[in-house]
Amino acid sequence: MKSSPRSIGAIASQFGLATHVLRHWEDVGLLAPERDAAGRRRYGRDELVRVAVILRSQAAGMSLEQIGILLDAEAPERHLVLEAHVADLDRRMAEMQRSREMTVHALACRAHDVANCPGFRKGVQDLIDGDPSSIVQGLPSTGGRRRLLG
Repeated sequence: MKSSPRSIGAIASQFGLATHVLRHWEDVGLLAPERDAAGRRRYGRDELVRVAVILRSQAAGMSLEQIGILLDAEAPERHLVLEAHVADLDRRMAEMQRSREMTVHALACRAHDVANCPGFRKGVQDLIDGDPSSIVQGLPSTGGRRRLLG
């Protein structure tokens, strides 16, 4: 059964977004909702899926430009963008795993100052050795609901 189209306000509320975010995504070509006779945006199932893909992709660290390419079946650079994103995800997951290991160690460590614990220091030794490329800048926040502006 096909669901009836919904307003921008209803969609914004469903996804916890401000309506201007949906308008911005429309302005940059990520969304193209149909309009009713009065010119009001009407979001159907396809637009709901696109909004969900945009949100999930942003949460994974993709830019709106990358998401636009992802959603464009005709984009010749689509696979290159996706391959680069997978590599970025792999780097970020490795950094998060290292951070998790350090946190678990800190929880179990008997040292009063974990920064002086040899086991804890292993987690940052690459940076001490001068390899700043091993850390991922700008990991997304994990606390609370983020306001996704695009």
